[in-house]
Amino acid sequence: MMMVKFRGLVHTCDVCDHRALADRGALNMHVGLTMFPTDYAIPPHELAVAAEARGYESLWLPEHSHIPTSRKSPWPGGAELPKYYYDSYDPFASLAAAAAVTKTIKLATGICLVVERDPIHLAKEVSTVDRLSSGRFIFGIGAGWNEEEMANHGTAFATRFKLMRERIEAMKQIWTQSTAAFDGEFVKFEPMMQWPKPVQKPHPPIVVGGAFPHAAKRAIAYGDGWIPIGGRALDPLDVLPQFRQMAKDAGRDPASLSFDVFGAPRNLEVLKRYRDSGVDRVVLMLPPKSRDEILPMLDEGADLVTAL
Repeated sequence: MMMVKFRGLVHTCDVCDHRALADRGALNMHVGLTMFPTDYAIPPHELAVAAEARGYESLWLPEHSHIPTSRKSPWPGGAELPKYYYDSYDPFASLAAAAAVTKTIKLATGICLVVERDPIHLAKEVSTVDRLSSGRFIFGIGAGWNEEEMANHGTAFATRFKLMRERIEAMKQIWTQSTAAFDGEFVKFEPMMQWPKPVQKPHPPIVVGGAFPHAAKRAIAYGDGWIPIGGRALDPLDVLPQFRQMAKDAGRDPASLSFDVFGAPRNLEVLKRYRDSGVDRVVLMLPPKSRDEILPMLDEGADLVTAL
């Protein structure tokens, strides 16, 4: 059993080593991948094996339980919502399958819609995947943008961020206490016991997705890192110094919080600029394509991994 450090938090892990991530001075930037897994794409467990073999650090899988046909909520990424949003697999089942056939690649939700999931069940799913992967899980979280989708889960759009924080705080109790209880505005449960506990201590790293400044504030308040989407509105490097100062002002050690960029460009010079500025991780996007189409893309991206 290895004791390792994730940006200032100590975790226990059998096969993974977060020490490089904790050392910003080494200018070591990890490269991960994300894809909407569907029944017409390379299966997620095969993608994980291929990515691990090529040196990628992590695989991030998104979540949408369904897409209501009313389509009232505008998609932040553009005018037309891509079909694969309707078609994506469940991320936890997919990551569990990936955990069974890999040994080193980190497995992440990118992101999990916490406001659409029961926190007691979700706490067990997180712990289970962390156990099955021997401590390789990263808990990427968000509140989402689709008001109709979350309404079908009984979640009010106006209070979704309060709900997300409360569910995260409740899950922390479940992960870290032999007997857990919670009495909040949205989450309430009497003293109870739940196992398994996560391998990583006190729990897997919680990386908060979303835009600046509000998601950055949430990451500082109750997360272990922030993962903004690259290419939308602001250059991530424009807000990185502000994020670190915000953390310091809030009494957090900036080095204890990872700064990751989701949907980073496949441009070596831009990625080198990210690395040299202290970005901890970039996540490259893949389209939901077949194995024969994806493997050449992985090979191309592996050259960036080597160059960085």
